[in-house]
Formats: sequence, C-alpha cells, structure tokens
Amino acid sequence: MDFVTKFANSAWNFISTPFLQISGTQISVFSLILAITLFYVFYYCSNLSEKFMRKFLREKDIDPGVKRSIERFVKYLTLIIGILITLDTIGISMQSLAALGAILMVGIGFGLQNITSNFISGLIILFERPIKVGDIVKVGDVSGKVEDIGARATIVHTRDDVAIIVPNSKFVADEVVNESFSGQRIRLNIQVGVAYGTDASVVREELLDIAKKHKQVLSHPGPTVLFQDFADSALIFELRIWVDELWTYDLILSDIRYAINEQFKQKQIQIPFPQLDIHTK
Repeated sequence: MDFVTKFANSAWNFISTPFLQISGTQISVFSLILAITLFYVFYYCSNLSEKFMRKFLREKDIDPGVKRSIERFVKYLTLIIGILITLDTIGISMQSLAALGAILMVGIGFGLQNITSNFISGLIILFERPIKVGDIVKVGDVSGKVEDIGARATIVHTRDDVAIIVPNSKFVADEVVNESFSGQRIRLNIQVGVAYGTDASVVREELLDIAKKHKQVLSHPGPTVLFQDFADSALIFELRIWVDELWTYDLILSDIRYAINEQFKQKQIQIPFPQLDIHTK
C-alpha cells in the first residue's frame, strides 16, 4: 500500500512540476493535459454548434451561401471562445500570450506564413462573401462550383467531376471571376461568319429562329443578333442569348452551333473559311 501511495505521489509530482515558465505562468504536464482536454471539448462543441445552426437555418428563406457563412462563423466563434477559456483555465493570460507570440514570431513569419495568410483570407471570404458555396467561379486555371469554404482552403468541384483544393489567399489576392455573383443568369455569345453577298437580314432571322427553338434559351430577355464586322473572308454576326443554367451552358452553346451548322446547310448559307487570292502576272 505504501508503494502505491509513493508511486501516486511521485507521478503527481512529475505531472504537476512546472517545466516551463512564461511571464510568471508556470506550465506543467498536468496543465498541458488539462488544456488539451478542454480544447477537444470545445472543438467538439464548435462542431455541434455548426450542426445546430444548420438545422436552425434549414427552413429559413436565406441564400444557401449566407447560411453556410453563418454556420462557419458560429463554429469559429465557439472555437475561439473555447481557446480563450482554456488558456485562462490553465493560467495563461493575454500578457503571457503576447510573450509567447514574441517567441514564436520568427517561426510564424517563416514557417506558418502561408497558413496564417490562408486562415485570414478564409475569414475575409466569410465576412465579405465575394464567393459563397454553390457559386460558379474561375480563379487562375481552375473553374468550377464552390463546394466548401474551409479555414485554410476552398474546395472547387470542376465540370470534369474533379475536386480541386484552392488556398483561400488565391480568392483574396488574385483576380476571381464569379459567374453567380449577380444571380443564376448569364449571357452567352456565339460568333458565326457568312460569305460575302449573303442577305444579312436572312442570316439574322435564321439565327433568331435557332435561338428561340432551344428550350433553355430565355425569352426575357430575348436573343439578339449583331452584325459585328466586315472581315477579310466573311461577314461576322454575333448571336447573343441568355440562359439560367450556369453549370452546363457549354452544352447549350454546342447545341446552338450544331443547329446553326445544320440550318445554314439547308438554307444554303455558306460559312466560308479564310482564303487568299493570289494573282500572278
């Protein structure tokens, strides 16, 4: 029995004896175990708070991207409060944190620079909302639908069914094209050239007829045709249409081009290819 008591006292002395002191705050093995336990509890609570907000906002008439931002904000807020409570419980004050920050400043500056930048960029995205979950975006060479905005990176799902993890700093520092920013409607342009001598009014009517026959082309605003230019080998027309399908509009463009090619053949409207006439003397 004495052996057990001595062993317990020795173990307690080992885990309770401070091995580090920061601005008067003594850090021991026990305080570290307590801090890790509390952090895990608050991390679990932050996930619960996110799930609770998801259920609470499920039936609300709010934009899905706004809902996701609120859910993430509540999670991060709970986690930050938990971290502060954990540090306060083991006796680490804000002054101690400042001292620790001074010690780690060099390491953060060199080793954690990208992580810190991406985390802050993630907060900026959640607050300013230049992009949100469900948006169709293009950043650099990556184009697709935003699936998730995390603390460090954003997951973009491409039209090739590939998930690409993009650092959040890309969406803050680089030029980003957000096709969904103003809604789910977009204007598409299709250029086509016809041979010189073709009746321009006939071309216009045929292009409008093709656009109006396609079920995914909007009637309000309706399609328009512009006589764009006199090119070297062709008269250039541009068909402008509006659609409300951002994810598969490339298929709509393909359908329209197929229809133009077929209908121009039937109407004997020639689509010329570039050519150069050389006269020798």
